[in-house]
Amino acid sequence: MIPLIHPLVSQPVQIFLIVLAIILFAPLILNKLRIPHIIGMIVAGVVIGPYGFNVLDNDSSFAIFGQVGLLYLMFLAGLEIDMYHLRLNLRRGLLFGVLTLFIPLIVGVLTSVFLLRLDWLTSMLLGAMYASHTLISYPVAARFGITRAPAVLIAIVGTIIAVIGALLVLAATVNVRRTGAFDVLELLWLAGRLLIWSLALLYLYPRITRYFFKHYSDKVTQFVFVLALVFLAACTAQAIGLEAVLGAFLAGLILNRYVPVASPLMSSIEFVGNALFIPYFLISVGMMINVRVLAHPGTVGTASIMLAVALVSKWLPAFIATRINRLDRYSGNVLFGLTAAHTAVALAVVTLGYNMGMFDETILNSTILVILVTCAIAPIITSGAAARLKVKMISDEGDDVIKHTRVNNTLIPVANSLTAPGLVEMAVLMRNDRGRHSFYALHVRNENSPAAKAVSAMSLEEARKTGAMADVEIKTLERYDLNTVTGVLNAIEERDITEVMLGMHRRTTVIDSFFGSKVEQLLRSTNKMIIISRCFIPVNTVTRIVVWIPAGAQYETGFSRWVRAVAHLTRQVGCRVIFCGRGDIQPLVRGVIYQENYGIRCEFRTLESSDDFILMANKILDDDLFVVISARVQSVSYTSEMAEMPAFLQKYFSHNNLMVIYPEQFGEAPALTSFVDPMASDLASSPSRLWVAVRAQWRKLQDLKRRLFRRKRNPKIEI
Repeated sequence: MIPLIHPLVSQPVQIFLIVLAIILFAPLILNKLRIPHIIGMIVAGVVIGPYGFNVLDNDSSFAIFGQVGLLYLMFLAGLEIDMYHLRLNLRRGLLFGVLTLFIPLIVGVLTSVFLLRLDWLTSMLLGAMYASHTLISYPVAARFGITRAPAVLIAIVGTIIAVIGALLVLAATVNVRRTGAFDVLELLWLAGRLLIWSLALLYLYPRITRYFFKHYSDKVTQFVFVLALVFLAACTAQAIGLEAVLGAFLAGLILNRYVPVASPLMSSIEFVGNALFIPYFLISVGMMINVRVLAHPGTVGTASIMLAVALVSKWLPAFIATRINRLDRYSGNVLFGLTAAHTAVALAVVTLGYNMGMFDETILNSTILVILVTCAIAPIITSGAAARLKVKMISDEGDDVIKHTRVNNTLIPVANSLTAPGLVEMAVLMRNDRGRHSFYALHVRNENSPAAKAVSAMSLEEARKTGAMADVEIKTLERYDLNTVTGVLNAIEERDITEVMLGMHRRTTVIDSFFGSKVEQLLRSTNKMIIISRCFIPVNTVTRIVVWIPAGAQYETGFSRWVRAVAHLTRQVGCRVIFCGRGDIQPLVRGVIYQENYGIRCEFRTLESSDDFILMANKILDDDLFVVISARVQSVSYTSEMAEMPAFLQKYFSHNNLMVIYPEQFGEAPALTSFVDPMASDLASSPSRLWVAVRAQWRKLQDLKRRLFRRKRNPKIEI
């Protein structure tokens, strides 16, 4: 089976050029033929490989990059899983995993004994080959955007069960072959090592990742760190006698929480994998396939039996799981397409059996043919069913999606290049993914000096680069205006802005207010939703989002908008959200979340008194994000106690991650009493601000005894 001639191309630069040409042109050509590009990669590997025209040799470079691509594929499968929906489908996935493990194993053993005339031990090893499969069609599902569909999640859980079960059968069979007896203790020790290894990763990885992300914000450094954790998990999996793909997949599941889907880090990981490593793996799979095996006598009959067993034994579990779980036929086809391909584990099983003398060359050649056919069929089945399943998912949401889809335009005023990336990242994580959402970064300057222009250019460029890293277009706006508030208000009207994302103001003087004069003027001058954020840690390391809702917040016109924004942020970060408010508000918040099927972990705590707001200070941790829903003066939910809200935030939550949301209000903005009144603080400080600060402090002292007395009577708040 080894070619006798040397490959036509052996120079590294030329080899890499040929590989890049395949990665570039295979999707372009096959998309016109409506054929999944995965098949093109595999077929190209067959053509240029040592068993084709021998253009390239299947050397160590393809072995390395191919193995890296396989690990990358499994890592992405774990990283892109929606953990909430995975938990919902975990029971169904475990059932399917048992079916897709034991049905191929039993059918494979029986057919090998009675049709291929193999002994029982060799048949068990061949049955392990049938039981295992590879998610080679997962990129097809990801491209169609159905990774959160129940069928895909069930297939992923089933893959874990099938691969682990196949490896255990492989270990037991090899042990019997070498020792001549079945050693139960050895098998139990392998399962024990698997359990200890899994618990160690689950304990160490989250703590290491959270510490690293808090101290190192450079995206390149974070990318290398994530890959190092992936390959560390793969190496340790091999060290305890398991397959490296299990380590890569478990690392993806653990790191899923710290790599939001809309983050720049996720975009970098997906780009590198889809552009280089995964195509390299597919090409290396094709280079291992020898199409000349059909010329060997006896191979066609054996290969036909093995191919029929491989396909039927994987179709039958998918059919049964579809019936039991009451899925539609498109989901059943996706389930079958994702689990039909046999590659890495199957090749490892038959190679080990061939080297130990348990398989002859006919079984080895027939397995290679099974790999070729299943790798070609699986993407076609997945592609055809995924398109129809995506259409069905959209039509099922139908009216709800149309009803709640609206055009969103977010304005992000950036003052300097240091704060711009954080504001843009937060805005992108809160974006509406159902409809069109545009982002505008704005820098307002009131002078034409070279220094002011340089600051403006640097700020807008940092905002644009941060958005580009997350694959989001940030339109930059530079304004020369009277002051910052005027420039923001003009941009809101010109661009039809629906929400404004601001950074938290830093107090510069004793009499300066918590939000600052500019934010207060902006609140008085516009009715759009305004979000003011301050995070001391990266948002992807937040463990909980705690939302305080005032009484009457459900009557504000922007109620559903801010609930959706918080739900978007929670889904991207992957943490849980706790809504704290009165009992009459909770059903409405729950209705918005469930109606649009966000799939987030949300909890509710009842707070009847506004004094409970202060008691929450001891419950908000350093890794929490505290979201306060406030209200403008004269709005429906505004009360006199909200005038003291900034002082409370400054005193009790000065060291916490904080976000204050002023919901949108319909109606016209307050009328301007003079030309300078709304912008006065940008030109000169208002003389009444000192009196406002003194009066707020006096009222706080007057109410201190009443608050302490009520605190003793109120029940303990659990968050």
